[in-house]
Amino acid sequence: MTAKRLISIHWFRQDLRLSDNPALSEAIESGDILPIYILDDINSNDNKMGEASRWWLHHSLSNLNKKLGGKISFYNGDPKEIFNKLSEQYDVKSIYWNRCYEPWRIKRDKDLKKDLEEKNIHIETHNGSLLWEPWTVLKNDGTPYRVFSPYYKRGCLEAPAPREPIQEPSLSNIVSNLFDSLSLDDLDLLPEVGWYEDMENLWSPGEDGAKEKLHKFLDYGLLGYKEGRNFPSRENVSQLSPHMHFGEVSANQVWYGAQLKEGEKGIDKDLKHFLSELGWREFSYSLLYHFPTLPKENLQKKFDNFPWTENLDYLEKWKKGQTGYPIVDAGMRELWQTGYMHNRVRMIVGSFLVKNLLLHWHEGEKWFWDCLIDADLASNSASWQWVAGSGADAAPYFRIFNPVTQGLRFDPDGDYTKKYVPELKDLPSKYLYSPWEAPLDILNEAGVTLGKNYPNPVVDLKQSREKALDAFSVIRIK
Repeated sequence: MTAKRLISIHWFRQDLRLSDNPALSEAIESGDILPIYILDDINSNDNKMGEASRWWLHHSLSNLNKKLGGKISFYNGDPKEIFNKLSEQYDVKSIYWNRCYEPWRIKRDKDLKKDLEEKNIHIETHNGSLLWEPWTVLKNDGTPYRVFSPYYKRGCLEAPAPREPIQEPSLSNIVSNLFDSLSLDDLDLLPEVGWYEDMENLWSPGEDGAKEKLHKFLDYGLLGYKEGRNFPSRENVSQLSPHMHFGEVSANQVWYGAQLKEGEKGIDKDLKHFLSELGWREFSYSLLYHFPTLPKENLQKKFDNFPWTENLDYLEKWKKGQTGYPIVDAGMRELWQTGYMHNRVRMIVGSFLVKNLLLHWHEGEKWFWDCLIDADLASNSASWQWVAGSGADAAPYFRIFNPVTQGLRFDPDGDYTKKYVPELKDLPSKYLYSPWEAPLDILNEAGVTLGKNYPNPVVDLKQSREKALDAFSVIRIK
């Protein structure tokens, strides 16, 4: 009887890179390594990846597989069954992976680790995703922070510094699978309808694209970041979120890469603010870890009594960017066309959904989950609870973004808005964010017919604001 080949396995998850990959580097020290990727749509349940994320994942895995000479083995299904099969084909001595922090993954991984260790397989896990793991940043009494500023200033910044990035390991120990596995195309990640074709010209998924995006931002976008990040037509945003979600670049690489700019003229306040935004990402993961029902349940329980409305017409107009409020419509169309939305605009469209339309934040969270290339369970749920007022350190519910004044302030020339709402491109900036106030001759000259080629407002701002405040007073009294 032929002896089975002795190998270790590196399980790629949300760490689709070769550099600064702690689990991969440790695995390679142990001998021959079989790299694998498992698409697990079984344990994920309601957290199954949306279509935009699956598009990104396909291209990211393609990029990674090329770097590894086509040696990644792809699988689809329950990891427990897949590892049982691999242990029948090989003499598996060790399995390495970088930890994930979504509740469903934590449960799955704990059960899987127990099962594999009972088979005398060594399991080694590492932190490849976060600067500070959630259980390492706690208040003095051992409870988790619920307010960002003390979490970041007293928790993160006074904790031991994040580890410095490690170099890409030698790949000489990477081996090909001797048995059958799926191809990347067999995972069927690309949606049947090719709505994503325009996105292929906008994004470069993979480790190479992540490094290029990081270097471009640090060289051209970091200076002026603190103020410029609020203006969607400026290039003072990193757009690193999808790359970081899929682990094509690590938080440690971004953290220390940004600090190389320290001391450059005029950049200190921008650098400090950018690092704090990385802290917000950490805070979201901390909230999800300590409050695992965050994606479904209000963190502030008083919002369980909030009188949300159900209006499919409002919801569809919001999704399609047909609300009659140009900055809102621009954001929703950017999301659909590019898989991304500028952060300031995310706050505007979120506020409009939950406060002007009185629709549950769950509706926004679900739509973003399906449409965003950077859909991340921690960031998505924490951010929607923040804008709804129901989360940790949330914006007060009575803070209602006015889409007219927000547009005038943060897109004064209309460059961003007119790009995604081209039917208003000839409307003077004075009326761009309130076209219903424009005189008829101005509308005619701009080729705008309200109710025909651009919608009338779906709700009245003043009346909807008053309804929102009335609704909030109900739960404030209870």
